Amino acid sequence: TVLTLPATGSEMNSGAVISRKETQEKFAMGGPGLFPQFSVLDPTVVASIPKRQLANGITDAFTHVLEQYMTYPAGALLQDRIAESIMQTLIEVAPRVIKDPSDYEAAANFMWSCTMALNGLIQKGVPTDWAIHAMGHELTAMFGIDHARTLAIIAPSHYRYNFEGKKEKLAQYAERVWNVTAMSLEEQATAGIKMTEEFFHSLDIDTRLSEYTGLYEGTAQIISRRFTERGWNGLGERKALTPDDVEKIVEMSY
Repeated sequence: TVLTLPATGSEMNSGAVISRKETQEKFAMGGPGLFPQFSVLDPTVVASIPKRQLANGITDAFTHVLEQYMTYPAGALLQDRIAESIMQTLIEVAPRVIKDPSDYEAAANFMWSCTMALNGLIQKGVPTDWAIHAMGHELTAMFGIDHARTLAIIAPSHYRYNFEGKKEKLAQYAERVWNVTAMSLEEQATAGIKMTEEFFHSLDIDTRLSEYTGLYEGTAQIISRRFTERGWNGLGERKALTPDDVEKIVEMSY
């Protein structure tokens, strides 16, 4: 493979996603046979990427880390630190890459962070979520919204809805990644969600579905029904999110 758009980590993983416009569906696939045998990562290609796709790539990679990190404490100390360092690096280089994509050092660190975000390393030995992606894929399938932007729409509502189960990791994230201290656990956790939204906004990424389309009425119900029909009755790190929960989370994102 030759990496042309840092975002999905396909250059070092076995995952892929495909959309079918006729049925407004988007599904993921993967398996050992889809791992590249060799990949070329050349940071100079970043200079040719439009600003919108640079912002998408940063947001996608950042959310990949969150999906594997923002769960509950599992005693995986090194895994947490690696995940936090990837997010910190993306935050640090984001304004540099957006301002000057020909900045080789910034582009190289952006590219490598996207690769490390989803090459399997940080998911070893920890619970993972991926409910944000499941819901986000539906928004892309239905409205054609860029994948990364659907993640930015769903993530804040997902974390607010599942606050009690995720507040310990949210607080840890706020302190270690955003340097939010001198607060209670709940206040730190709430700040973590707010800082995430502000980071996406700094990239000109909107975080409400209504900011992308005026056709969102009934969207949550459609997605919930689809999940029920597919038998997706237990999403998230605890396999406890039902289609009814999904409906409420999507509604919160309007």
